Amino acid sequence: MTARPEMYRFHNGEKAPLQFDLREYEARLSKLRDIMKAEGVDAAVFTSMHNVSYYSGFTYCAFGRPYAMVVTQGEAVTISAGIDAGQPWRRSFCDNITYTDWQRDNFWRAVLSVAGKGRRVGYESDHLSLMQKAKLDHFLAPADTVDLFEPTMRQRMMKSLAELELIRAGAAVADVGGYAIREAVKVGAREIDVAMAGRDAMELEIARRFPEAEYRDTWVWFQSGINTDGAHNPVTARKIERGDILSLNSFPMISGYYTALERTMFAGEVDAASLAIWEANLGAHELGISLLGPGASCAEVTEKINAYFEERDLLQYRTFGYGHSFGVLSHYYGREAGLELREDIETVLEPGHVISMEPMLTLAEGQPGAGGYREHDILVITEDGNENITGYPYGPEFNVVG
Repeated sequence: MTARPEMYRFHNGEKAPLQFDLREYEARLSKLRDIMKAEGVDAAVFTSMHNVSYYSGFTYCAFGRPYAMVVTQGEAVTISAGIDAGQPWRRSFCDNITYTDWQRDNFWRAVLSVAGKGRRVGYESDHLSLMQKAKLDHFLAPADTVDLFEPTMRQRMMKSLAELELIRAGAAVADVGGYAIREAVKVGAREIDVAMAGRDAMELEIARRFPEAEYRDTWVWFQSGINTDGAHNPVTARKIERGDILSLNSFPMISGYYTALERTMFAGEVDAASLAIWEANLGAHELGISLLGPGASCAEVTEKINAYFEERDLLQYRTFGYGHSFGVLSHYYGREAGLELREDIETVLEPGHVISMEPMLTLAEGQPGAGGYREHDILVITEDGNENITGYPYGPEFNVVG
């Protein structure tokens, strides 16, 4: 019987052009290796989509299988399942090992082949499950384990010039989706029809701007009426009615990088009670944008917007924090939790951070002005303030439509 390998290298075809120059990935690894030295880590074993993508350029599709990137001072290797064949190697700036499923835990044997046994191993506590952590301990028998969740997150929070260029492009694509959604809003149209118009417009724009990229995961959440109450409510077949509050949410994905545009809209007309809530939320939005600059802490920005809402007896309708970071993240993986506008986040903003301003108020069905109100702009923190890279207008003059 032919011997079946535990792993192999399937370098099929030629390396694909990645979203960033190889020097960008080399710079990221250099900074990572400095972190590893400071933490006394011999081998870093990354299992999250966001860190594998950030350090290698390869954004995996798990589908129930484990993936990893292993980094030592001398090697950087992505570990992928056989079902993906040569694509992970083509999309990794570094080496790649394919593990087979002919026996259980060949994934960890492939990790071991790079990380070695009995060494000081870094891992991600925000991603590695208890079961997989037990397997790491069994196969690698580490002398010690070190949590790299926080220091790698801090590295990802500080954007390079190349990342900022990509994020600006993503914000422009989100605007394209916004205009397509606005054009599609009609009384009687279904949420799904409007959402598809925005998604299709963004995917075509991404393909125009980035002809050599992978295209996946761009989406739209377009909500109407009661469906606007939650920021992440799925699209339905509900038909738009005149006077409905609407929520426009366009989310382009470019090589693992997420950007967003979110706007409150009304179908045809807006009543006085709703307009008052909308304008109050717009005031919070503008206040928040004015507060985002170097030296401001996430907590103090949050408290000032809280005070604004409290003065207007609206704070009880706030549903989440006022903004978050951007970069390698998505609705199903990754987020830089250290850069969120919440009361318990003391991070001080620095040039190179990218953060949203997105206040949201939700009033329950039956109340005057019922519905969910949300605006969302993306801000790049600069030396003397911020650069707003969102172009689509907000407010009733442009967004009472249909």
